[in-house]
Amino acid sequence: MLEKLQIVKQRFDEVSDLIIQPDIISDQKRYIQLNKEYKDLRLLMDKREEYQTLINSINEAEEIISDGSDEEMVEMAKLELESANERIPILEEEIKFLLVPKDPEDAKNAVMEIRAGTGGDEASIFAGDLYRMYTKYCDSMGWKTSMIDFNEGTSGGFKEIQFEITGDDVYGILKFEAGVHRVQRVPQTETQGRVHTSAATVMVFPEAEEFDIEIDPKDVRIDYFCSSGPGGQSVNTTYSAVRLTHEPTGIVAQCQDQKSQHKNKDKAFRVLRSRLYDLELAKKQAEDAEKRGSMVTSGDRSAKIRTYNYPQGRVTDHRINLTLYDLSNIIDGDIQKLIDELQLVNNTEKLKEAGDTF
Repeated sequence: MLEKLQIVKQRFDEVSDLIIQPDIISDQKRYIQLNKEYKDLRLLMDKREEYQTLINSINEAEEIISDGSDEEMVEMAKLELESANERIPILEEEIKFLLVPKDPEDAKNAVMEIRAGTGGDEASIFAGDLYRMYTKYCDSMGWKTSMIDFNEGTSGGFKEIQFEITGDDVYGILKFEAGVHRVQRVPQTETQGRVHTSAATVMVFPEAEEFDIEIDPKDVRIDYFCSSGPGGQSVNTTYSAVRLTHEPTGIVAQCQDQKSQHKNKDKAFRVLRSRLYDLELAKKQAEDAEKRGSMVTSGDRSAKIRTYNYPQGRVTDHRINLTLYDLSNIIDGDIQKLIDELQLVNNTEKLKEAGDTF
């Protein structure tokens, strides 16, 4: 393990030197990439230091025990040895997970889109519940959310809603939320008290930087229109909302959240870049999942991934057969337990794939 960590240390020293070079600082793309790498390697360096300290403690404790001249010191050394030997295998597992190559997209910000599916008004209400769940989770993580576009449902909630999320490792944490979410409950509009099943689709895109994907302006049709919904006096009076159509792919991105046409246009271009980037990423994820037999990231956006059952108070993630009887807290934004389990399965798959490298 120390040999592998020594190789990582060499790279860490190299990156530490590179990020202070003027030619690197002036190359934005290279500088951002190296900064992300530095952050990941820094975590490994902290673990390496702890691992080295434990190995030294074990060696010192064994020397004291084999010497045996001071009974009190021997007892202390035995306790030290026991503690270090308990920590070593746990630390080794943590290091193994950190040594698994990270997806470069994981550190990116994200764009999340929630669309009401089957179930009419109830599906729109459920889409609104999911939006609230995710924004509350984002708040708990210290991330910022910013509305891009929305279309309200006739009885509340949203037919569709798009928003940006900025913070640390947003896409890497939220990417497992993409797919079809189902709800089983008695709708507010139901008079007979019957349980209905409705659905909403969640999509999560890594927010693409300008250097991730280039868009030829000639390929984009730009339309301006009046905003709708909340927004004060400027709504329906100024053409501040922007719709972009990427003609080669037919992909549409629009933004009506800002009062400024210029700001809406900038946001819409960010979404369009992210959608085009995600198109390529989805193909890659589908290929990788096929190779790995992955349960978690299949690349199939139409897969039913989770059911929220209100009568039984349970949430089931179908990919990993996990059921939690904690629906009220989960729908209130406490989804960390689900994310932890999904990440664990994903990391375990990656470790198996890495095989003998450890």
